[in-house]
Amino acid sequence: MKDMLVRLVDLPDIGSEEKQLFQEENMVFRKPIAAEKSLILEWVEKNFSINWKDEVDVAFSNVPVTCFIAQRNQDILGFACFECSSKNFFGPTGVLPSERGKNIGKVLLVKALQALKELGYAYAIIGGVGPIEYYEKAVNAKVIEGSEKSIYENLLKHKK
Repeated sequence: MKDMLVRLVDLPDIGSEEKQLFQEENMVFRKPIAAEKSLILEWVEKNFSINWKDEVDVAFSNVPVTCFIAQRNQDILGFACFECSSKNFFGPTGVLPSERGKNIGKVLLVKALQALKELGYAYAIIGGVGPIEYYEKAVNAKVIEGSEKSIYENLLKHKK
């Protein structure tokens, strides 16, 4: 899997998508607080992977937390982290399969990238991308040629 590069000065405006999701789906996007850490870590492991749980754990070690969640009432619908695997990296990120196709992922993505921009970065790296076309369309990300060997190259995997 390759890494991608995003120009942070050209991020799309997600205001209308976020407003629509709030009005029609009662959905909010926010940074979680420390008191929610164990709930969010359990949710990420259950719905995605233990490796991603470990990365989200790092997000809670940062002050402020380097993660956003999408929430409806007491239910977590998705998450997006940044500066977990490495400085200036976006990810991991995930949205429940039942909630995909509603722009939740795009709102989380752009919010995280905006936070990286606020940290002073002009570009951000999306590491180990699966859906290249998604990121090209959502934020005009470009594949970094030769990035097959990235920080994830020798990643240890949990044995079941």
